Amino acid sequence: MKRLIVLGTGQAVCLHYRNTCFALDSGNEYFLVDGGGGSNILNSFLETGIEWQKLHYAYLSHEHTDHLIGMIWVIRYIAELINWGKYSGDFTLYTHDVAAEKLLAVCNMLLKHQQSELIGKRIHVELVKDGESREILGSHFTFFDIHSTKAKQFGFRMVTEENMPLVFLGDEPFSESCARYMEPCKWLLSEAYCLYSEREQYNPYELHHSTVKEACECAERFHAKNLILWHTEDESTFGKRKEAYTAEGKRYYSGIIHVPDDFEVIPL
Repeated sequence: MKRLIVLGTGQAVCLHYRNTCFALDSGNEYFLVDGGGGSNILNSFLETGIEWQKLHYAYLSHEHTDHLIGMIWVIRYIAELINWGKYSGDFTLYTHDVAAEKLLAVCNMLLKHQQSELIGKRIHVELVKDGESREILGSHFTFFDIHSTKAKQFGFRMVTEENMPLVFLGDEPFSESCARYMEPCKWLLSEAYCLYSEREQYNPYELHHSTVKEACECAERFHAKNLILWHTEDESTFGKRKEAYTAEGKRYYSGIIHVPDDFEVIPL
């Protein structure tokens, strides 16, 4: 994978940021991770220059609306492209059984027949289990249960052909059960709901989220060279989030901190 294209950086109820999702760019094709909360995924592709005809793989981490609903629009639009004769090959979405059940139920209820009938023919939902691996776009992916306290959620560890390791932890705090997937790690992708200094204002622990401090301590513990922080609030730090999160994070982590804006592209 050559680049990480940020399609959104906000938590579920942000007004200024789009919901957190991203695409990994192999140079010729894309791997989409989560779909955000709605049809703005279509505009996000337009804003970042992602070509739909080069998207053949995606991943859905869990069932929450800010991750799943946008994937309905992805499936719908790809189905339209197929029916218009403008999409070659098949589209495969990887996810676990619980998220797949919800995704397919919504598709069957809301999509047109000529769209939903492509599921299982040219559009595939492939189930992965905890600890299972797949070869996707030349990279080795291992999917793992993050042991969410709210809804079944998987993260993944990816190792590229160039032996570059990247770990995606989903949108909840690190669980000790995932420690075996963490090292070595060049890129760690972690949620950071708010600043540690503002924890009393946002109550992240009650919401089963972490702060910049916990995310940075995790990255330091597992010797991650780069840390990406997202899935954040957009109230107190809007317009200054990058500076505020980086400044606090440096107290707990000695590596490189990335606090991307929506539509930012990060070379890997």
